[in-house]
Order: sequence, then structure tokens, then C-alpha cells
Amino acid sequence: APVRTGAFAQQTRRIMNKFVLRQSLLLLLTATIWGVAFVAQSVGMDYVGPFTFNVMRSIIGGVVLLPCIALLGKINGKGNTEAAKKMDGKERKTLFIGGIACGVLLCIASNLQQFGIMYTSVGKAGFITAMYIVVVPVLGIFFGKKVSGKVWCGVGIAVAGLYLLCMTESGFSVQKGDFLLMLCALAFSLHILVIDYFSPKADGVKLSCIQFFTCGILSGIPALLFEHPEFSAICRAWMPILYAGIMSCGVAYTLQIIGQKNMNPTVASLILSLESCISVLAGFQAEYQGCYSWVHVFLTDNLQGVSYSA
Repeated sequence: APVRTGAFAQQTRRIMNKFVLRQSLLLLLTATIWGVAFVAQSVGMDYVGPFTFNVMRSIIGGVVLLPCIALLGKINGKGNTEAAKKMDGKERKTLFIGGIACGVLLCIASNLQQFGIMYTSVGKAGFITAMYIVVVPVLGIFFGKKVSGKVWCGVGIAVAGLYLLCMTESGFSVQKGDFLLMLCALAFSLHILVIDYFSPKADGVKLSCIQFFTCGILSGIPALLFEHPEFSAICRAWMPILYAGIMSCGVAYTLQIIGQKNMNPTVASLILSLESCISVLAGFQAEYQGCYSWVHVFLTDNLQGVSYSA
């Protein structure tokens, strides 16, 4: 019996390790897509307002998921028994409550982020947004979750990094965009905790779809009141809007909900915070892309001249 128990424990541990690895890879892919999306969001602001950008990306993200939901519904069709109908009713209520709650928080966080990007660099925006790595475990205290000494050490390191990042030639300075992004980090922290609560209880793809339509509708109200979006401007920003809508919303936020299922929210926030590193790299590449292009043209022209003279 002890031998069988030991073998069962080892098998269970291997299964759990595979599960954690799979979920972690999904969250890492999410962070990668989000990190690159900072550049798309920054470029999109050259053509449309922040509310308009979030309306378009959220609606596109929701529309992209509709065929996925239909396909998954056919594959995973349920029976028509009374028990299944009752269960579906309970699941539907939880699904809509969770989707709307996630959508409201996503609307607040994404619009704060979009406005913050207007007043700061892409890399700085990625770093400050990733401060949810600190906020999530701190908020967890109010839900009865213990915070280890390593987390408090992380708080100190993150604050020190934020200080160095916000330093200017005239001294320490927290700009308008930095403050908006700090509020954004708080909203995203609540978003992560809400997903942690609802993701084991509802279908991840449907939950993601509802949150996008909720976010899009709520963002549409101030967009119509204050920005008066024009179709021609939206068409000029089609590339960043499509990336943010399809990849950042439709793919990445859905992967977040699926990847966070039965994962420790603090561990999930640690992995998702890698978006800040990726945003710095993506921003660096985008900033110097023009320079690289000129160097490429210069070298190509000179090499062609050498070949012709030879």
C-alpha cells in the first residue's frame, strides 16, 4: 500500500507540473502579445482618440470570438436533460455577472492606460502598468491571503525601479501619464482578482467575449460625447486597431482567462508582468526602426556601387 501511495503521489505531482507549465506558457504568450500591443496603442493614438481606439479594439475582440464560441458549442454540445438545463441556467447567470464585472474593470483599466500612453513612453507605460505584480498580492491580504517576505521585498524593488524610471534631469517627478498608469495598474489588479474568482466557474471564451462587448459599449459613450470619431481616421489606424483588437483582445485576454484558471493569482501576475520587458524591447525596435532602415538603404546603395564599379 505505501508503494502504491508513493507512486500515485508522484503521478499526481507530474500531472500538476504539466498543468502549471501549460498555464504558465499561456500566460507568457499573453504577456508577449500585450507587450507588443503597447507600440500598437501608441501608434493608434496618432489617428484616433483613446476612447475611440478602445471601442474599436474591444468590439473587434468580441466579434472575433463569436465564431470560436459557435464552433466550441458544437464540439462540446450538452444534452437537453432537465438537470443540464438547470445547470446551464446557473452557469449563464455566473457567466454574465462575471463577464460584465470583468468588462467594467477592463474598460476603466484600458482607458486609463490609453490616456497614460499619451503622456509617457512605451517602455515606461509597460513598467508602471506591470506594478500590478505588487498590487495583486497586497490586495490579496484583504481576502485573507498571506503575503510572504519575498513579496514585500518585491514591493521595495518595484518602488525603487519606479523611482529610477520617473527621475528627470530636474529631479524626481511623477508626471500626469505616470499617475494615470498607476491607477491603471490598480484597475488591472482588480481585473486579475475578478478573473481568478470567475474563471473556474464559467466558460473562459464566453466570459472573455462578454467582457469585450461590455468594455466596447461603455467606452463608446465618452467616445461619442467627447471625441466624435471619424470613419476616415479609423481607416488610417486600421493596422494598430486590428492588432489590438484581434491579438491583444481576442487572443491575449482570452488566453489570460484560460491560463489563470486554477492558478495562483500572484504567480499569474508575476508571469504577466513580463509584458513590461517585452514592451521596452518592442518600443526600442519601433523607435529605431527608421534608423535601421536608413542604415540598410545606405549599405545596400554602397554595396551596389561597389559591385557596379567592379
